[in-house]
Amino acid sequence: MVAYEFYWRDKTDGDKLIGILPERRRKPERITQESVMKWVRMLLGDIADNHNIYFIQVEVSRIQNL
Repeated sequence: MVAYEFYWRDKTDGDKLIGILPERRRKPERITQESVMKWVRMLLGDIADNHNIYFIQVEVSRIQNL
């Protein structure tokens, strides 16, 4: 499963993890950098500009019930 980790770039204390968004769209052609950043802008508002927020794509493995 693909997910995105969002980070706040802080020059004094280092980068901070804001949150993780799992990718749920079934059509990969709809996934763009802008569409991923739109989510964090909706959550944080005006403070989430392109200069202090960034994301990385990660692969998350599902944990199976034992």
